[in-house]
Amino acid sequence: MSDQVSRFKPEEGRDVIIPEDVRDQLLLTTESDDELNEHMLGPMKKTGPVFWISLAILGAIFFWGLYAWGYQIRWGFGVAGINRPVYWGMYISTFVFWVGISHAGTMISAVLRVFKADWRRPITRGAEAMTAFALMMAGLFPLIHVGRIWKVYWMIPYPNNRYLWPNFQSPLMWDMVAITTYLVGSSLYLYLALIPDLGMARDKSTGWRYQLYRALALGWRGTEPGWHKLEKALGIFAIVIIPIFLSVHSIVSWDFAVTVQPRWHSTILPIFFIIGAVFSGLSALASILVLVRWGMKLQFFIRKEHLNNIGLLVMVAGLAWVYVWFAGLIVEWYGNMPVVKELLHDEWYGDLAPFFWTMMVCNVLPIIFLMFKRARTNPALLLFLTLMVNVGMFIERFLIVAGNLTRNYLPFDWGEYKPTWVSLSIVAMTFAGFIMFYMIFTRLIPYVPVWEVKQGRLRFGTRRVGRVEEVTITQVD
Repeated sequence: MSDQVSRFKPEEGRDVIIPEDVRDQLLLTTESDDELNEHMLGPMKKTGPVFWISLAILGAIFFWGLYAWGYQIRWGFGVAGINRPVYWGMYISTFVFWVGISHAGTMISAVLRVFKADWRRPITRGAEAMTAFALMMAGLFPLIHVGRIWKVYWMIPYPNNRYLWPNFQSPLMWDMVAITTYLVGSSLYLYLALIPDLGMARDKSTGWRYQLYRALALGWRGTEPGWHKLEKALGIFAIVIIPIFLSVHSIVSWDFAVTVQPRWHSTILPIFFIIGAVFSGLSALASILVLVRWGMKLQFFIRKEHLNNIGLLVMVAGLAWVYVWFAGLIVEWYGNMPVVKELLHDEWYGDLAPFFWTMMVCNVLPIIFLMFKRARTNPALLLFLTLMVNVGMFIERFLIVAGNLTRNYLPFDWGEYKPTWVSLSIVAMTFAGFIMFYMIFTRLIPYVPVWEVKQGRLRFGTRRVGRVEEVTITQVD
């Protein structure tokens, strides 16, 4: 390690100026390792009545959705409102939405790890868990949409002699492969980074928690060879998972782009889907961080510096989304195809206008507010703005899928789409399931990677330059 630097001390002398952004940085705290452990393990064991009531309500919604799914299997897709010409409705819209939400975990954890962004350290596990649970919810929809669930093995790409099933030209099979690959890779990446904190929790716990952490920690002792292998494995996974993250939403976009449906048959769709996924995923992560910060009293770990940085990323992703959306619109408008003109008119002035303009307000207005640091560092306002973004992005997915299918090249085949209680119940099931599983995760597994915070503190310190304390970063060998 290079020359040692002084650790920041909270006392302020008259002759020393300590900027607020220096004073608030997590990696400059003076707490001991045991105090950091307690800051994390303490909230995990506190579950008040609000937690259990919320869990009960979410569980009821989840099981109601399972009942609706069983009802659909019994009576067929007609009960979900799926019919000619809209064969893809709320299910595929929600599938695309959940795949998009999953992308923030890779963006925050893998990409920022590669670029050595130290501010990411306390929020990576929350992002990785969000990826895993969002992919689980997304993975339900190919199963739901296959209809006859007992034929689900037809989507598995196993070799066959008849070249009939599996159908390698089917988007259902593409999605199955993409989701499975991404889910396995993301889960392994999440678990690898968990091992040191599971070992810490094992040593600090008793009873059933001790047994759980003992089994999951795989005998972790924090030896030098163990740390070396862990860092090497995480570095490899971080690099490998990035192209998977890019390819998954590209494959999902090809579900649409390879058809001749108006507004789908476009080469801009993969990049549009990826940018939209990052926009919605980062917004969802910001919302979750604010809620977990409040619910588990994790203000010590998740500070305004992290809310500010995640808000900046949401703003940049939003600006990119606006650019790509406008680029696609200009091409469609200049193309002057009758059916596309009809779809645009329907979105701007017709039956879809309330959805379209709500989407635009929800997606564009937060970008303007997030240009100001005061909005990014205000937890309540950041929560409101990022929830707005996800409402807007869900509507955008609905317009892309169900909205565009209402019109095609044959006017006699035009129609409308109205979701039923069955489809709405199944969609609500996935939202309830995601929140429910995430809440359980926060009480079972250390939400903040404490070992990463401790590691980051080795690199950060302050040095007095004149009358000002400046942050210094050391190179750790």
